[in-house]
Amino acid sequence: MRTTVLAALIAISFSAGVLAKSPEAAPKIPSFVSAAVADPARKDDAANDDRRKIAQLMAFSEVKPGQKVLELIPGSGYFTRVFSAVVGPTGHVFVVWPNEYAKESESDVAASNALSKDAHYANVSVATQPANQLSAPEKVDLVFTSQNYHDYPDKFMGKVDPAVLNKQVFDALKPGGLFVIVDHVAEAGSGMRDTDTLHRIDPAIVKKQVEAAGFKYEGESSVLRNPADPHNIKVFDKSIRGHTDQFVYRFRKPAG
Repeated sequence: MRTTVLAALIAISFSAGVLAKSPEAAPKIPSFVSAAVADPARKDDAANDDRRKIAQLMAFSEVKPGQKVLELIPGSGYFTRVFSAVVGPTGHVFVVWPNEYAKESESDVAASNALSKDAHYANVSVATQPANQLSAPEKVDLVFTSQNYHDYPDKFMGKVDPAVLNKQVFDALKPGGLFVIVDHVAEAGSGMRDTDTLHRIDPAIVKKQVEAAGFKYEGESSVLRNPADPHNIKVFDKSIRGHTDQFVYRFRKPAG
């Protein structure tokens, strides 16, 4: 009897351990996201979709047809093209380039402007504005930024206080709107130490800063996490570039 009981306890313990370590459930991908990702107009982006987890990120961001999205510092326009297809003709994508960043990325700004003039992306508009004066023409449902939150406190951006940025994002959103941040992970406890050198930021300081602006933290997606990243090298290092450990946080502006 004792042997049977012991075996049962071991089995229960093992099962509990398996459950505790089970992987995060894959987010359900809405059909409109799948259709946007499959848009033939972005066929050149498709080779990067699996690595960049575009469908999962769109699902986590909860973007929907008809919504208004503010995409902050869109880089090559990889996310812009999908946001445009998701929100559709009744929605809009406001692409925002801070003046200070635009000076460092003229070719990407030119590409954003060209995209907005393409009839296929008629729901995209582009604005440049001072880094410390973020605004939108109307209240939006989602503010999204990938790999650029860490830039704001740096010298080339005018050392914008994250509290200023987060307050302006809060004001740009509708009640209940979302703020989604994707960025490169720095060493735990490093705060903003590595933003200008390694182009990384400690996720804990981001969560603290955004919550201080009045947002409610809703959770994290682990689709871009990479435990093999040592967190102490530049994100451009050839050993890790394109495969850095990245956090994806979602925050909500309270509805009332």
